[in-house]
Amino acid sequence: MYQQSGFQQLPTVIKNLLIINGLVFLAQMTPGPLSGLVEQFFALWPIGPGPDILRFPDGSTSMVHEFWPWQLVTYGFLHGGFMHIFLNMFMLWMLGAPIERLWGAKRFAIFYFVCVVGGGILQLGATYGGGAYTLGASGGVMGVAIAFGMVFAEEKLIILPIPFPIKGKWMAVGYFVINVMGAFGPGNGVAYMAHLGGMVFGYLLIQYWRGKLPIKPEQRMYY
Repeated sequence: MYQQSGFQQLPTVIKNLLIINGLVFLAQMTPGPLSGLVEQFFALWPIGPGPDILRFPDGSTSMVHEFWPWQLVTYGFLHGGFMHIFLNMFMLWMLGAPIERLWGAKRFAIFYFVCVVGGGILQLGATYGGGAYTLGASGGVMGVAIAFGMVFAEEKLIILPIPFPIKGKWMAVGYFVINVMGAFGPGNGVAYMAHLGGMVFGYLLIQYWRGKLPIKPEQRMYY
């Protein structure tokens, strides 16, 4: 079994992700135009004709519909409310810390941001032509959930509201099924395609590192 430790002993990437997400969330919650500007330039805006109306906290509006490439990364640091960021950061800490300890900071960082960008790519396809902008770390977090299920397949976790421990592999399968159902069900404001993109890109990257894809890495990972 793995053991979690205090904040000071958190792996480097996880700790920095928690800090940066927290600081950006504070900027979003700051009264005045700052929060609107953060979402205007750093949330993931759809590609296609617009415009969309961005409403600032003071009641003013701005016509915005522009996508910029950096948004494929920066949207993963923005959140829509306290519970949104809390749940994402809790899962990132719980599932990501043991993976970073196993892989090391560099490989984990590459994996996480591939999942974030992958989630953004699928979400852009789902929202092409207009619609709401996207924000949240869930693409990266769902990729981490897939990684945990593949690497720590037999480890048991308590996932609320399930009242009994489940193995990591079944946790990952469950999240995947839930997001597939959400993506093809009635819309409820959740960016399910971003979640699925993070999962798919994360799965493919691990399979590449394992040498399971037609394109082989220079050095395989065994776990």
